[in-house]
Amino acid sequence: MISQFIGFRLFHFHDTGFNSKVKQPCSTNDYAYLYEDGGNLASFLYKLSISFPKHFRIIEKVIESIAPFFDRFYLKPDEINPNQIFLRWLEKGADQVFNAHNLSDGTLRMILLSTLLLQPEKPDVIIIDEPELGLHPFAINKLASMLKSASKMSQIIISTQSVNLVNEFHANDIIVVERENDQTVLRRQSEDSLSDWLNDYSLGELWQKNILGGRPR
Repeated sequence: MISQFIGFRLFHFHDTGFNSKVKQPCSTNDYAYLYEDGGNLASFLYKLSISFPKHFRIIEKVIESIAPFFDRFYLKPDEINPNQIFLRWLEKGADQVFNAHNLSDGTLRMILLSTLLLQPEKPDVIIIDEPELGLHPFAINKLASMLKSASKMSQIIISTQSVNLVNEFHANDIIVVERENDQTVLRRQSEDSLSDWLNDYSLGELWQKNILGGRPR
């Protein structure tokens, strides 16, 4: 039974505070896989830039699309301590090298999500807790596209409270989680059962109206 969960990876990118691991230096050799909290993001991206430059460039393009000021990553081992690396980047039209502390929380989370979902060798099952946190609505559209693309190679499970993100999917993709009689109840939605409603409302609107459930009653 335990062996069935070996390929599962749960990712939680909520902590982007000043002292969060993703904003600290990491070992240049710590790149075997992306950590669940993104703490080795810099070294993992550094590996992608060398071993998978095509995938790395796609990640840069996605970031540029949601943050037009972003030019490219500046990923090199630290000049003083070559055994560590920082997440650094360049802004368009500027010579200064910036670091992770100069990124908004939403942009940093989008970098983490893009790296996770666009990497060439993904975990068998990817579970992400509230990936929409802090993202602009346009970025949520990009996120949904990446989730759909990644689902062709991995099983993707996300928990969300975002109406915008729910609207990017079909009813058959949605499972509503509720607690009834001291038990957790999972109900998969379906296009057929909601067909009359979907003629006039989006999935997100049906959720807001509590047609799908998943809200306090």
